[in-house]
Amino acid sequence: MPTILLIEDESELARVAQSYLQNGGFTVLTAARGDTGLSQFQQSKPDLVLLDLNLPGMDGLDVAREIRRQGETPIIMVTARVEETDRLIGLELGADDYITKPYSPRELVARVRAVLRRSGRAPAQPRKLQEGSLEVDLEEHSVTKAGHGIDLTPTEFNLLAALMAQPGRVFTRLQLLESAQGTAYEGYERTVDAHVKNLRAKLENDPKEPRLIETVFGVGYRFHKTE
Repeated sequence: MPTILLIEDESELARVAQSYLQNGGFTVLTAARGDTGLSQFQQSKPDLVLLDLNLPGMDGLDVAREIRRQGETPIIMVTARVEETDRLIGLELGADDYITKPYSPRELVARVRAVLRRSGRAPAQPRKLQEGSLEVDLEEHSVTKAGHGIDLTPTEFNLLAALMAQPGRVFTRLQLLESAQGTAYEGYERTVDAHVKNLRAKLENDPKEPRLIETVFGVGYRFHKTE
């Protein structure tokens, strides 16, 4: 699981980006200042850095300059600056990609994966997820259990895939909603409960005593991986 260091001082933007990246299978470290972000980089040695340019403590360009001086860790610059000179300076400093705010969180995840692939740091993406007799084919967008096909809605499929990709991890309802639909709004996260209820009816031997998709009271849900 690659580690991404997100250096971003806008807390809500950082929260959304972190959620999407985690749902995409990444470990995410965060910092809200340039100087603390550089210290985090030196301590954690991440696989990629997502770096805002307008940062307190230390300017993003200076952070990029120091990261590049210390090695070849991929850098994606994330900024509201739109001037061409800023982009050129960033690229000349050795940034691998550049994305301008506002951006799509899904595009951000896709950019991260693309840069990691180019740098040779990306893990092989699984084609299928399997737990016991339950199999999810990510390419064919199909689900089978004991060899029998199970019809899921697109939202149900995305929820199941997100849970199975990281068994044991507890997802909040908001994180699952973002993973399934690409967007999430506070107040709508309880709709996840209805989707999970439908999934359990289709997948569990006894939906009233679920063994695959467990409720973590007060938090959300997790996929239970049997030993």
